[in-house]
Amino acid sequence: MARQQSDTETPDAENLRAAGGAAGAVGHGTSADTTATATTAPAATPGAPDSDEVFRVETHGIDPIPDEERHGGAKDLFWLWFGSNLTFTYVINGALAVGFGLSFWQATAVVVLGGLSFFAISAAGLSGIRTGTATLVISRAAFGVRGNWPAGLLNWVVSIGYTIVNTVVGTLALEAFFTDLGWHGGTFARALALLVTLALTFVVAMWGHATVQFAERWMAYVLAVGFAALLVFVLPGAHTTGHAAAPGAAGWSLAFVVMLAGPFSYLPMPADYTRYLPRTTTLRAITWTGALGGFVSSVALGVIGVAAASRTDMTDAVAGTEKLLPGWFQPVFLALVLGGSVTNSIITLYSSSLNLQVLGIPWSRSKAIVISATVTALGSLGALFLADFTESLLSFLSLLIIVFAPWGGVFLADMLMRRCRYDTEALHAGRAGAYWYRSGYHPAGLVALLAGMLFSALTCDSELWTGPLVAPLGGADLTLLGSVVSGLVHWVLARRSVAATTPAG
Repeated sequence: MARQQSDTETPDAENLRAAGGAAGAVGHGTSADTTATATTAPAATPGAPDSDEVFRVETHGIDPIPDEERHGGAKDLFWLWFGSNLTFTYVINGALAVGFGLSFWQATAVVVLGGLSFFAISAAGLSGIRTGTATLVISRAAFGVRGNWPAGLLNWVVSIGYTIVNTVVGTLALEAFFTDLGWHGGTFARALALLVTLALTFVVAMWGHATVQFAERWMAYVLAVGFAALLVFVLPGAHTTGHAAAPGAAGWSLAFVVMLAGPFSYLPMPADYTRYLPRTTTLRAITWTGALGGFVSSVALGVIGVAAASRTDMTDAVAGTEKLLPGWFQPVFLALVLGGSVTNSIITLYSSSLNLQVLGIPWSRSKAIVISATVTALGSLGALFLADFTESLLSFLSLLIIVFAPWGGVFLADMLMRRCRYDTEALHAGRAGAYWYRSGYHPAGLVALLAGMLFSALTCDSELWTGPLVAPLGGADLTLLGSVVSGLVHWVLARRSVAATTPAG
């Protein structure tokens, strides 16, 4: 039978449920890289350069990857997207859709549509193949070298914020696992769980791209089996024929925001995943392989959440899911929560080191990641011992969709207008490059960004801010449409500047 909280149970399980439930209310975006084709052993990938080998510190950062050091294949993207999205957050999001008033089939449809958004995210990775560098370097073409800096800073904040949240969830899952094994270690158990979770994340991210890819693939194998079992336990018995009350505009829009915010928040880093791939890698190949990875994992876990919510109260998502599981599987369930948290934290922490280089930190990637790891550790300590820290952090992070939805719209529109053709040298040339524009700012891109942010702010419904248009719209949250607004404005304003700074053919 499900493990129930008793008077003698330590508070770690309850805290895990609270943190997990809060985390599901907002999207989680990350970034990583592409792939060494390591498959069966922790050895150098055939044909891979010495700078990118499994269990060796990667020497490249945001500098363009030379053609002779490109390696791997599009299929590697499947495992990175698949593994990094095997997180319990999608279970929570599926449950939230039902909580917003959608029926089983309505919520499932929203889950599937949310998964399809990975096709756009994966296609954006073509920019990494063309330039060999990270997305937040490429976005200098849209915003200018200086104009790109604020979004880079906010992206680092978001990356660290979600790494902290994942670390806390993983720590509490491991602490609860200790409790299930009969060890009630109190503060020491929590400290040990935090140390283990941080170590699993930091070591892999420190080694870099090839090791990240290797770890994501092998952890995906294990997590996929566990979550498949979870699906078998939860899906049978789902109430698929019940008729929920009409959710209305508010219910539909909130469900879509929850489902799309996660994939959408990956937009600042798709090229990180593809920058090592050979230039001959096709758009079709990276789009299908990467998208299928993210689609399969996010949809499968989202359906678990929908099915669970049709059967039991999922206000506390972890506790609700536990009620549907046999007692022997509950320690495995906690291990799945921990594993999913770690796989997502690895790529988030890794990308944050590239992000710091974009911001001008004059250190190598492996040194820059120490800054991110230190802030993550300090933030995790605060979240574990300051009761209100996690909730406040999540509320702040959820509000940043007002910035990143419009940012993504400008970036994608700019990429389409250029047909993914960039002057790679100019992206790194600063004042001497074509993307310096006016004193380092691209007026068209920034005006488009502000227009999208204004629309998002007016139509946002979050804990910290409710836009004045939400009530007239019947409670609908149209924040994500800020990307459409910004993209269209950029399309209108940037035609001349894009044409002048895009290399021929």
